[in-house]
Amino acid sequence: MSPLPGYALITGASSGIGTELARAYAQRGVPLVLTARREARLQALAEELLGLVPVEIIALDLAEADAPAALVQEIERRGLSIRILVNNAGYGVPGRYHRQDWQTHARFLQVMLVAVAELTWRLLPGIRDSGQGRILNIASFAALAPGADGQTLYAPVKSFMLPFSESLALENADRGVKVTTVCPGFTWSEFHDITGTRESMSRLPSWAWLRADAVARAAIEGNERGQVRVVPGTFYTLLQALIACVPAPLLRRLMAGNSHRLRPVD
Repeated sequence: MSPLPGYALITGASSGIGTELARAYAQRGVPLVLTARREARLQALAEELLGLVPVEIIALDLAEADAPAALVQEIERRGLSIRILVNNAGYGVPGRYHRQDWQTHARFLQVMLVAVAELTWRLLPGIRDSGQGRILNIASFAALAPGADGQTLYAPVKSFMLPFSESLALENADRGVKVTTVCPGFTWSEFHDITGTRESMSRLPSWAWLRADAVARAAIEGNERGQVRVVPGTFYTLLQALIACVPAPLLRRLMAGNSHRLRPVD
């Protein structure tokens, strides 16, 4: 991918897949706008990448209702144009739905659903005008599987990204915009530490885990090829095909019997 005018905005850039996406785009000569809550992490990443490309950081919390608008306003104030939008920010709320207060769920939905839709809406005109715009929506393999015990909102909001990206791809293809949903399986990152599920997830065999840098490369390369859906890793590609062949009632029974083995639900 040759460098083109315009920045890549990456949400949730302070760790995991977001950090690796920033590194991968920087290696391709794409200037960056990095955003997340942890400013010190962003600053350290910016210092690492400044030798490759211009890097701007904007620390804010997308759980706040006014954050998407404030982020775009700050980008405009700095005179930057966004050609690539990467909706990567995310986390999980472990446990059964009724165990958490509504404010916890509301903040989760704001980050995972509302901010994704609003940032896309606010930035889409400029992405279209760039002539070769890109949108990457980082979902999860959970979007392709039946709902799991203790994952009540996570899979549904990740599933939203699939038809959302498909529609955006159709609507904007005439302006050279490529839109992709990425559905990684279990990936080495801070995700499971934050949700408190690291101990249970460590029971998985090593071959079930993906490296964040490999996911980032697969995401960008798939997006550049014009793939609307990317499932990184041979294991998860095969698992996706298997799931498509298994009757839904059987899949739900299998999920019901195995969900508790990986995630505490109470």
